[in-house]
Amino acid sequence: MKTPRQIFRLFAASSLAALLGAAAAQAETTLKAVSAFPSNLAFAQSFQGFVDLVNERGKGVVQIQMMGGPEVFPPNQQIDAVSRGIVDMQYGPATYSIGSLPEAYAFVGGTVDPVETRKNGGLDVMREAMLEKLGVYLLGRPDSDIRFYIYTTGEPKRTGDGGVDLSGMQLRALPIYNKFFESLGAVPISVPVADVYTGLERNTFDGLGFPMIGIRDLSWDKFLKYRIDPGFFQGDLSIVLNPEAWEGLAPEAQELLTQAAADWEVQSGEHFTGLAKETEAEIAKAGVETVQLEGEAAEKFLDAAYETSWQALKESGSPYYDRLRETFYDR
Repeated sequence: MKTPRQIFRLFAASSLAALLGAAAAQAETTLKAVSAFPSNLAFAQSFQGFVDLVNERGKGVVQIQMMGGPEVFPPNQQIDAVSRGIVDMQYGPATYSIGSLPEAYAFVGGTVDPVETRKNGGLDVMREAMLEKLGVYLLGRPDSDIRFYIYTTGEPKRTGDGGVDLSGMQLRALPIYNKFFESLGAVPISVPVADVYTGLERNTFDGLGFPMIGIRDLSWDKFLKYRIDPGFFQGDLSIVLNPEAWEGLAPEAQELLTQAAADWEVQSGEHFTGLAKETEAEIAKAGVETVQLEGEAAEKFLDAAYETSWQALKESGSPYYDRLRETFYDR
């Protein structure tokens, strides 16, 4: 039989354990996150990988609760949802907000990888711009070291200097492509991703611009027969948080998230480089032919692509133009 002193000690020990457990539970913060992409796409799966990484490292400190993708909020409304604090975190293309954030042109028009922009201050400049213009805190830019390509349903005409002449071709485009496509003679048209398959099936347009990643996931390779090489631009994907949610995190949680984002930029870059090579081989096997530009023709093609982005940013009057050009572009 236990003595009163022993009983008291047991009670005290159990009470202390309960208090410590409650304190630990209170210390762990859960962030609610959304993605701009359906869960079956490689980009959404990459973000899930980041979420898993944080949740593994952040036990007892910080966790991310994945709420879903476009079914939760339409992609073009997700940044606003983060800014207003409806959700805490979002992953998606920064260029969806290009009307308010012309600085996003530096993401796609950049040639410096995410690892280097962390070192040279570029990420800090973009963080400042996104906080001012969108009211969100930029955590990182994973999945960005990828390239975009022009795909067509018919064989593109070649120019005398080895380039391509896309005159009269209607290409599904995003605003970031418009001036570049026009410089090649093409007519850019706006079509939601959900309607692209039907548009290709019905010959509504003659091709599109898109990263190598995702073409097969969306089954567009059934209709696209030619791919123009070299690839251009970089990815514009970013992870952002509500500023109040970020400031409310413990320093340990902030440090953990920052390091996880930096690590994921490296891991995701390596993953997508390998996945792009696999996809290139698969679509070639499926019958998509490569229209290879070489030498001066390739350089002219790339210069046209990148300069349209930087010209658009310059014309916007952005006070961040010089610093972004210095840190994101090295051609």
